[in-house]
Amino acid sequence: MLAFILRRLAQAVIVMLAVGLIAFSLFRFVGDPVLFMLGQDATPDDRVRITKLLGLDQPFYVQYAHFVDRALHGEFGLSLRQAQPVSRLIAERLPATLELSAVAALFALTGGLSMGVYTALRRNSWLSQVMLAVSLVGVSLPTFLIGILLILMFAVLLGWLPSFGRGDTVQLGWWSTGFLTASGLKSLILPAITLGLFQMTLIQRLVRSEMLEVLRTDYIKFARARGLSDRAVHFGHALKNTLVPVITITGLQLGAIIAFAIITETVFQWPGMGLLFIQAVGFADVPVMAAYLCLIALFFVVINLVVDLLYYAVDPRLRIDRTVAAG
Repeated sequence: MLAFILRRLAQAVIVMLAVGLIAFSLFRFVGDPVLFMLGQDATPDDRVRITKLLGLDQPFYVQYAHFVDRALHGEFGLSLRQAQPVSRLIAERLPATLELSAVAALFALTGGLSMGVYTALRRNSWLSQVMLAVSLVGVSLPTFLIGILLILMFAVLLGWLPSFGRGDTVQLGWWSTGFLTASGLKSLILPAITLGLFQMTLIQRLVRSEMLEVLRTDYIKFARARGLSDRAVHFGHALKNTLVPVITITGLQLGAIIAFAIITETVFQWPGMGLLFIQAVGFADVPVMAAYLCLIALFFVVINLVVDLLYYAVDPRLRIDRTVAAG
C-alpha cells in the first residue's frame, strides 16, 4: 500500500512540474510582461531596470526554477490588470468557486446515483422513462444554454431566484461563504444545477449500465438462489460491485466540475476563479492565467490520487494482484 501511494505521489509531482512548465511558458510566449507593465512610452532604462527586477535577463532554467519555488509558496507575482498580488485575487475568488463546485458535485452524485439505480431496477416504469429523457436533455444541451433557459424560467418568468451574482456573504476569516444567508443560498441554486446537470446525467447513465450488467452475472443469481431479499441483492451485492468503475469516472467528473466552472460563472456572473480567468484572458493577464492553470491542475492531481486510493480500497483484485506480484 505504501509503495502504491509513493508511486502515485511521484507521478503527481511529475505532472505538476509539467503543468508548471506550460504555465511558465505563458510568460515567454504570450506578450512581453515588461511592455504590459510599463506601456508603450517606457524608456529603455526603465525597460532594462524592470527586466532585471523580474529576473527576465537570466537563463530559461533559472527563471523556471524561480517560478516553481514561488509557486510552491503560493506566489505568482502581480496581476497586470489589477496591480494586486495574484495570490490575494485567487484567495478572494476561491471560496465562491469551491462552494459552487461542492454543491454541484453533491447534486450530481446524489442525483446520478439514485436515478441510475432506480432506472436500472425499474426499467419499464414511466418514471424511469422520464429520468432517461431528462438525462438525454442534460447530455445534449450545452452548459451555457441550460443556464440561460434556467434564468429565463426561474428568474425572468417566475421571479423565484436571482439571475446573477452570489448574493449576500458572511466573512469567516479569509473565507467568504454564502451558505449562511438566504440570498446566498438562493443565488447558488441555478448555477449549481447548471454546473452539475451534465455530470449528473453521465453518472446516471454509467450507474444504470453497470448495474444492469452486474444484475446479469452468475453470483447475483446465486445470491437470489440463497433466498436473499431483493434489498440485500440490489444494495449489498449489485450496487457495491457497480461502484468500482463508477468511482473512477465520478472522480474525473468532480475535477471537471471545478475546471469547467468557467462557463457557468460567466453566464451567472458568479465571482469565482472562472470569471477571473475569463477576465484575465481578455487582458492577457499572464500571472493570473498561470496561477489558475496550476491550481486547476493541482485539483485534478489531488482528486485523481484520492480516486486511485479509493479504487485500491474498493476493488480487492488490485490488492490480491499486488500481493501475488510481491510474493
